[in-house]
Amino acid sequence: MTLETWELLSYVVTVIGLPLAILVFIYEQRKERDNEEEAVYQLLSDNYQDFLKIALDNPDLRLFATEETPVLTAEQQERMFIIFSMLISLFERAYLLLHETAMSDQQRRRWSSWEDYMGEWCERADFRAALPNLLRGEDAEFAAYITRLTQQS
Repeated sequence: MTLETWELLSYVVTVIGLPLAILVFIYEQRKERDNEEEAVYQLLSDNYQDFLKIALDNPDLRLFATEETPVLTAEQQERMFIIFSMLISLFERAYLLLHETAMSDQQRRRWSSWEDYMGEWCERADFRAALPNLLRGEDAEFAAYITRLTQQS
């Protein structure tokens, strides 16, 4: 191999190989980020399923009724508040981890399912009544967001 051949090969690597390596690196980074976002979404979804099981274990609170549950004992009111606190904590976590001002289509799809969950709960009279107390100390942007959802329902 002559010096000219080596020089030509170095140009080929510089012109083709280096940009290709950068593109592969960027692609892999994006793919890894998508996988991480999917894992976060899946973990949050699993947490929501666990929450629903807790809600189902408390049928006397009528958590799935849209109208306010009539006359609850002090113990029932406390259980309901704790369950709603768990839900707000989960919603806030989802908001902080998934919500962004500029989202890709995939991010928007993931977020829309959480927005639907929040909207459904905001339609419930008991949840709306407890919301001011539940939002104390929560992230200000999240509190404003869920308050807007409540006003829309």
